Amino acid sequence: MEVLTERTLTELDHIRLARLTLPSGDEGLIDELLDSAELVSSRAVSPDVVTMYSQVELADLATGHRQRLTVCYPHDAEPSAGFVSVLSPVGASLIGRRVGSIARWQTPHGDEGAAEVVALLFQPEASGDYTT
Repeated sequence: MEVLTERTLTELDHIRLARLTLPSGDEGLIDELLDSAELVSSRAVSPDVVTMYSQVELADLATGHRQRLTVCYPHDAEPSAGFVSVLSPVGASLIGRRVGSIARWQTPHGDEGAAEVVALLFQPEASGDYTT
């Protein structure tokens, strides 16, 4: 299992994430992501990169439990339906990752979470949607 730390963002996702109004204290997480990510055009992003509105299959490293999540903007978040905000610990850990990489996050209670990105079930850009 390979642990990849680099991230790739589309230019459009980068611009939209930079414009989000963040709750106080959350700026550092997104700023670090925006500053460190490799930028590519929406048409050039690899089909194995988690972009906004991508649906991923994750395997929890501790339990092996698999789940499907869609990374979305805060106004579309509905965790019980599998839509996680990019500003949540899990969503922020997934955006820009590739299939095969490990996403790590800390829960609001201080617990550590980690999961492998097993599959990318849907990516808007791979289906020809370059503006979502």
